[in-house]
Amino acid sequence: MPRLFTGLEIPSQTGLMLSMLRGGLRGARWIDPENFHITLRFIGDIDDRTADEIADALDRVRRRTVEIRINGLGSFGNGKQPHAVWARVEPTPQLAELQAEQERIIQRLNLPPERRKYTPHVTIARCRTSSNADVAKWLAERGDFQAPPFIAGRFVLFSAKASVGGGPYLVEEAYPLAA
Repeated sequence: MPRLFTGLEIPSQTGLMLSMLRGGLRGARWIDPENFHITLRFIGDIDDRTADEIADALDRVRRRTVEIRINGLGSFGNGKQPHAVWARVEPTPQLAELQAEQERIIQRLNLPPERRKYTPHVTIARCRTSSNADVAKWLAERGDFQAPPFIAGRFVLFSAKASVGGGPYLVEEAYPLAA
């Protein structure tokens, strides 16, 4: 049973810049640069037939390329403990429309809707035992991060091993975006 999600790949130069942020945060498990991505829609563990239906439905998406700007850092958590630190992806109408179309496709295939509000980002590390104070200090020291913009020329259907996240991720299908 594959675990699937859709996303945008990160160019190697941007990945290198993001990887330079590694270190200085106790209890963090750093994501390998080759696994950096921008999730569009987490799908989850599904059967092979549904995976084929998703791959086929995504092939009908017709969208233009998306300019991606990464600026700033943040964290996710439940207030008691941080779960992850990430680089902020600037929300744009084109990115929101691409994500929303994929959400509609997944729901049309009778999979449950995503409950969380979409926040485009690149996860840099998972926080295992990092405290709020550790994360706040790390963010304060690096929070003005910026990378040069890039054009996402395709979105992909990724598969992941069942784990706590962080990869390795495999590209199962790639879908071009029109220039």
